[in-house]
Amino acid sequence: MSSQEEVESGAEESASPGDELAELLGDHVIGREQHLNAPGFVVRPDEVQDVLTILRDEAGFDHLSNVTAQDYEDRYESIYHLKQYDDPTREVSVVVPTPWDAPKSQTAEPVYRTADWHEREAYDLIGIEYEGHPDLRRILLPETWQGHPLAKNYDQDRPQIVPFEEHKNPLEDDRYDAESDTMLLNIGPHHPATHGVLHLETVLDGEQVADVEPDIGYLHRCEEQMAQNGTYRHQIMPYPDRWDYGSSGLLNEWAYARVAEDLNDIDVPEYAQIIRTMGAELCRIASHMLALGTFCLDIYGDFTAIFMYAMRDRELAQNILEDLTGQRMMFNYFRLGGVVWDIPEPREAFFDETRDFLDGLPSALDEYHDLITDNELLQIRTVGTGVLEPEVAKQYGVTGPVARGSGIDYDLRRDDPYGYYDQLEWDVVTEDGCDNYSRLLVRMREVEQSAKIVEQCLDLLEDWPEDEREIQSNVPRTLKPDADTETYRAVEGAKGELGIYIRSDGTDKPGRFKIRSPCFSNLSALGEMSEGEYVPDLVATLGSLDIILGEVDR
Repeated sequence: MSSQEEVESGAEESASPGDELAELLGDHVIGREQHLNAPGFVVRPDEVQDVLTILRDEAGFDHLSNVTAQDYEDRYESIYHLKQYDDPTREVSVVVPTPWDAPKSQTAEPVYRTADWHEREAYDLIGIEYEGHPDLRRILLPETWQGHPLAKNYDQDRPQIVPFEEHKNPLEDDRYDAESDTMLLNIGPHHPATHGVLHLETVLDGEQVADVEPDIGYLHRCEEQMAQNGTYRHQIMPYPDRWDYGSSGLLNEWAYARVAEDLNDIDVPEYAQIIRTMGAELCRIASHMLALGTFCLDIYGDFTAIFMYAMRDRELAQNILEDLTGQRMMFNYFRLGGVVWDIPEPREAFFDETRDFLDGLPSALDEYHDLITDNELLQIRTVGTGVLEPEVAKQYGVTGPVARGSGIDYDLRRDDPYGYYDQLEWDVVTEDGCDNYSRLLVRMREVEQSAKIVEQCLDLLEDWPEDEREIQSNVPRTLKPDADTETYRAVEGAKGELGIYIRSDGTDKPGRFKIRSPCFSNLSALGEMSEGEYVPDLVATLGSLDIILGEVDR
């Protein structure tokens, strides 16, 4: 919680963007803050639901984007980052402090379903307890873990030794329950259909899914803690490539670049913005190709020509990205204030290779439509399955192609512009079928839009005057934002809203670094989407979410 601009409720104050909301919340507000991205309101820990309900129902904040938990020397704190799906530039932060010796506050889960998983993570890593939470237990670490590793009082030297009986295999045997006439079925954690190390605890009623609970955390690597131990200028940027490693590296890097540049008031040259935009969309194409190929793998159950074709086209995009960045996946190409180097020489060869790739995409997509979307078998498996209604999707904080497949017209590239997107001609793709088929169509149509963006970037880069090709702005060697400066910024990743919250403690490293993973929120809706379906439909639905466990677990 910032010490700046705290104002007691009801006191006279100068006009600010949050005045109208402060009046709406009335006596619920006990203090105010000003984060760089949004006004912040400090509320009592036992009034969280009342405040969030007012903001959702009367002010239109229907998107709980993120929940950040942190501790100070004298207190714990939860921050609820709220937005509006219709206008994500309208943001507000609800700050809930709790005493150091009693870190308990009311849960937000009855107001926003997505708070379920976010608060479990806050409890797991920081130690804040949320009263009334329906299932408050660890989510990323094993149940036997001792202590909360991101809390200041965590003893890193304490051995994590537990009796063998407590450390037994957490997977229960598949079994039949005679009383309830249901069966527990384990899917994963090592199974091709889980797209990584993911365990689905599935309860079947006959052949239909009665309940499914994702068991995550197998790939947790303390990414936030590692970022908190790196300097802003150079040491953090390599990590984002390792979150969504399915070809989305530059999109991840942009999430960090955007929040750090906002925090340190760093400008990016126009020429570098165009290169960033081009590289990011090539990553989106590669990522969607991977999603398309693996989704068809889930549907058809073997390595068909479709999977190989998708890998072939993804490989072409990877080749271009390798020429641009020098790496095939762990790019580390963005720098605060720009990019590390210019278009590779000879420039004409790079432009020709990229244009050849773009020229081949329309015929490739036509072929995919012949093989996939026009295929009756695939339609039977995907149309009307994995249904996610838009209001349910909003409750779970769903974003990206999954949200747009439910008709939610939400894309940060257009709605909260950054880079060079607002200077280019392109469209946001939506489908209103709300099912597995719609999510497939959205990704295929988004490949067309990304190609359109890349082509315009190529035209600009080719004609850019040689003496004006500035790839980086002048950035100080050491960055030390003012203490207690806070901001949350996000970009449109391949999977959805990829955001980062940073609080500065006045040093050259973040005091708190919180990652908002789109896959984390999207996966939390799987149970709602799968109830009443058959196991093969559950597999298809999971594939349609296009999750990457490295980003879910972080």
